[in-house]
Order: sequence, then C-alpha cells, then structure tokens
Amino acid sequence: MLVRRRNKKTANVYAFIDSQNLNLGVQKVGWKMDWRAFRAYLSEQYNVTKAFMFIGYMQGNEPLYERMHELGYLIALKPTVDVSANEQRDNNKEEHKPTVKGNIDADLVLYAMKELPNYDKAIIVSGDGDFVSLIEYLANKHKLLKVLTPNWQYSSLLKPWESYIVRIDQLRHQLAYKDYKRRFSSSNKQNNKISRIV
Repeated sequence: MLVRRRNKKTANVYAFIDSQNLNLGVQKVGWKMDWRAFRAYLSEQYNVTKAFMFIGYMQGNEPLYERMHELGYLIALKPTVDVSANEQRDNNKEEHKPTVKGNIDADLVLYAMKELPNYDKAIIVSGDGDFVSLIEYLANKHKLLKVLTPNWQYSSLLKPWESYIVRIDQLRHQLAYKDYKRRFSSSNKQNNKISRIV
C-alpha cells in the first residue's frame, strides 16, 4: 500500500534588519557586506520571505535604495538629522565631518509588531540592546527564530537569548563583498610590472 506523505508546512519567516548596526558592525571587523549574498543567505538558510531593511534616509542615496530593493529587500526609510553642528560645538573642533543620524529603532519595532499576524517566525538583525524588549516578547510568543549580530561585540542585554544568536562575522567567507574590478585591475598592474621587468 502506497502511503503519501503530507507536505510539511514551511514556516513563514520575516527578517527585520537594522542596516546601520549591521553595516558598521561588519566594517568594524574589517570587511563589507555583499548585500546580494546576504539576501540569498536569509532565503536559503532561514526561508525568509520578506526582509525589511530599515535605513536612515540621505538625499542622493536614492540609487542605493533602489538597488537594495532590486536585491529583494523591503526598504523602510527614516528621516535623518545632521548632528555635526552639535558635535562641533561639544568638541570645539574647527574641522569636522558631517554626521547624520537616523534612529530606526522605533520603526523596526513598530513593523515587527504590525506584521506579527503575517509571519510564523522573525529574525532580528542587530546587536543593539535597544531591541531587547522586542526580542523578549517574540521569544515568549514562540515567534523568535534568530538574532543575527554583526560581530561578537553585541549588547550584554542580549545575553539571555544567546541560544538564538548567530554572529555574522563568522560568515565572512560567505557574505563578504569581493571587489572583482579592483582585484582584476591590481592583478593587471602586477602583470604589467612583471612584463616591464622581463
């Protein structure tokens, strides 16, 4: 007698990404994120159907936001404020780099709660302790799948949820952006030097 197996329902997983925390966190340990590879990783490893990326809006970066959308991210833009004037006043520096800040924490929490009926599990991508209440709530509701932190320097407030934590810095070989153009041009320069020597 032939027994048919029922297809097990695949969990619907949403990711909520603190882009600044992730971007600065991987750069701090010496590499840049390949955003295409990261979206593929979320899909293949965790079956993420929607990846919400929260970004502080900066004028002139529209092509970047469009590109991220093309890669499969749902972009949520947050207005930024220029805090360089305050920093200059506080530090009494004559020269300074313009600094902008876009606090996306409240938006990420709002989206995660608003979308709660639409997903089975959530992934929070940040090492920021400001999300501890959201993480605790999702864990208590059996809705938390993983917390992806950029590196080992995540907030100590996340320690109770260490069993959920995956460190992205340990996936560098898989997720690091490789600048093939630069590598190709540098290898050509090297070849030219060798040919001139010979």
